[in-house]
Amino acid sequence: MAKKTAGESDETRLKKKVAVKETDGKDSKNDEALRSLKKRLKRTQRKRRALTLRKKNSASKKTATPEAKK
Repeated sequence: MAKKTAGESDETRLKKKVAVKETDGKDSKNDEALRSLKKRLKRTQRKRRALTLRKKNSASKKTATPEAKK
């Protein structure tokens, strides 16, 4: 796989691509490429949200553990 640039994330690149595709005059309901781009965007957003939730939950457990030991 190719190296990814650190300049912009996958999510921002996908958002830009979806915006460009949606501004085209084509019928968006029948556009398979647009549909797959939207699916990829949703997948990356889901992964990002899951990661932040995991970090948040693990941080709260780490702070709660020393208090419970007292």
